[in-house]
Amino acid sequence: MSLDEDARWLEWVTKQFESIAGDDKEIDLEEFKTALKVKESFFAERFFALFDSDGSSSISLDELLKALDLLIHGSETDKLKFLFQVYDVDGSGSIDPDELRTVLKSCLRESAISLPEEKLDDLTLALFESADKDNSGSITFEELKAELENFPEVMENLTISAANWLKPPDLEQKRRQTPRYLTPAYWQNNSRKLLFLCAYACLSLLLFTGAVLQHSHGGVWYMVAKGCGQCLNFNCTFVMVLMLRRCLTWLRATWVVRVFPLDQNILLHQIVGYAILCCTMLHTIAHIMNFVRLSERTDFSLWEYLLTTRPGIGWVKGTASVTGVVLQVMICLMVLCSSTFVRRSGHFEVFYWSHLSYVWVWSLLVVHCANFWKWFVVPGLLFLLEKIVGIAVSHMGGLYIVEVNLLPSKVTHLVIKRPQFFHFKPGDYVYINIPDIAKYEWHPFTISSAPEQSDTLWLHIRSMGQWTNRLFEYFRQPESQTVSPKRLATSLRNRRQLMKAQISAKLGENHRFCNIKCYVDGPYGTPTRQIFASEHAVLIGAGIGITPFASILQSIMYRYRRRKQNCPNCNYSWCENIKDSEMKLRKVDFIWINRDQKSFEWFVSLLTKLEMDQADEEPEGRFLEMHMYMTSALSKNDMKAIGLQMALDLLAKKEKRDSITGLRTRTQPGRPEWGKVFQKVSEEKKGKVHVFYCGSPALAKLIKAQCEHFGFNFYKENF
Repeated sequence: MSLDEDARWLEWVTKQFESIAGDDKEIDLEEFKTALKVKESFFAERFFALFDSDGSSSISLDELLKALDLLIHGSETDKLKFLFQVYDVDGSGSIDPDELRTVLKSCLRESAISLPEEKLDDLTLALFESADKDNSGSITFEELKAELENFPEVMENLTISAANWLKPPDLEQKRRQTPRYLTPAYWQNNSRKLLFLCAYACLSLLLFTGAVLQHSHGGVWYMVAKGCGQCLNFNCTFVMVLMLRRCLTWLRATWVVRVFPLDQNILLHQIVGYAILCCTMLHTIAHIMNFVRLSERTDFSLWEYLLTTRPGIGWVKGTASVTGVVLQVMICLMVLCSSTFVRRSGHFEVFYWSHLSYVWVWSLLVVHCANFWKWFVVPGLLFLLEKIVGIAVSHMGGLYIVEVNLLPSKVTHLVIKRPQFFHFKPGDYVYINIPDIAKYEWHPFTISSAPEQSDTLWLHIRSMGQWTNRLFEYFRQPESQTVSPKRLATSLRNRRQLMKAQISAKLGENHRFCNIKCYVDGPYGTPTRQIFASEHAVLIGAGIGITPFASILQSIMYRYRRRKQNCPNCNYSWCENIKDSEMKLRKVDFIWINRDQKSFEWFVSLLTKLEMDQADEEPEGRFLEMHMYMTSALSKNDMKAIGLQMALDLLAKKEKRDSITGLRTRTQPGRPEWGKVFQKVSEEKKGKVHVFYCGSPALAKLIKAQCEHFGFNFYKENF
């Protein structure tokens, strides 16, 4: 470290110390816990004891600087000695099994991992037996150091992650970098979208210019108003075309998907929506300015021009001004209620019901503008046809929810009896209406079952808004408040006879059979339909974002089984590497990122089956590789987690099963390092890489930037 960097670090730490220290310029244990954000008191007390070199029960600035200098700038041996002192609770110079168990138990709590006591004993013994080379019944510093050498990735940056706030911001990160929108990789990976937007902008400019020139006799403001009006004629119909879901689903199966950015129709819909808002505001302002000029020349006042029909402006009884004011208010409200903070804050119903006012907007536009109907008639008929087909399909046949599972983190798993005429592709989504929850509300959810599963349809719905919370609470309620000696027998009989009883049989607190009426509109296509045209697919699901990939993975493995060959003379089996029109996939990497341990229970049984299907190693490596990440768990190079992660690795190798999920795939702590992940994918050279993502928008931006860097195609689930 240079002298300038060292001085900057010293200044930063001093500033941070003064912000948490009291008037006595000392940090006590409680202040230390708060500053380091340590969940488990064991580690706070151990770190505090080691930082407090003079035993005064408080830490001075000099003591803090000395300890942090060791952790941040110290040698590998210095850091290991500090780690050994943390684990050596009684200060005897060695670590016995009970001390190690105490440390590992605290590690589990710090990483928010819950395991039974028996599993904790197994972890303790696995690590202790591996480290205690001489079988002396205790681990010395040299033995711990030798054990850690088997985990080189841990030693790269061994520190206390919670002490990162004591590092000054990296100056390299502050340096101005080229915006990603100006990089060649961004333009190459977004060429279809950018060309489409350029064509859209040119067409809008052409329409504006044509209308301005046509009305050049009316003055500047009149020309601007007419130009914006012509753009609104186009945009108010085009915004509807972008939401013709059935047409877009059909077009995804044609060559059109290779020319137009159909997979980004939601983004384009939003862009056109904002364009409508801007055009309406400019259109309104231009008309107001024109009315000010007219009011000076005529007997009508400005307010009469704006709020009455007396001036006779408009082709339907002079209503152009009045309808224009109403349209301006409605469009502003629609855009406001469509904002992300409204939709993502548990108020989806506000967005849903406000968006239904599009019917009134189009009706008023027909009255407001004499030429709008000419733009609207063809797209409007298509839209009406889609709605009629949707209503007919959703009410065709009787659909019933036949089984419900309530999963951790308030996820409701619905099993719906699948009608014979219902055909869909992996990753498709549907709109569902459950009259018992809300009679008129339809909500979109991804189908999580495979098309090859002919009897039932699965939906996994996380409680994030009013409707989804009502759904979860509806099924969490007891089936009956009254107790009858014949209740169970009656319940079973009702289920077998498919009577109208709402809850017919209960399989434990969170699993029950039922017979509840529902309606389904769809299916509708998504970008994930491109997966089977890929050679190397990377599927990334964040939390409940796994649902489209659950369907895709099941479908992939159904097809994989069809290709699987078995030798008649022995038990050896393999999968033929055949490229066909149905599936060109040579490799699939599935990455699932969850915040907590409980969330893995949503699809652990499915993932277990997928692992069993690949029990035999293929000559070219596994066709499907799974990667699990748990973000609440501390990373391997954190001193508060290193022992636990070593023990989990050792026990996983011994039992051939992960202790957190029960899968063969080892759950990795923390977040993926996307640069390393994609670098490994790139080095495999299995063909063109397509990355499919479903999850939070913030993570999508990060992953998309990395995809652009490596030249991978990126697809985000939108509906």
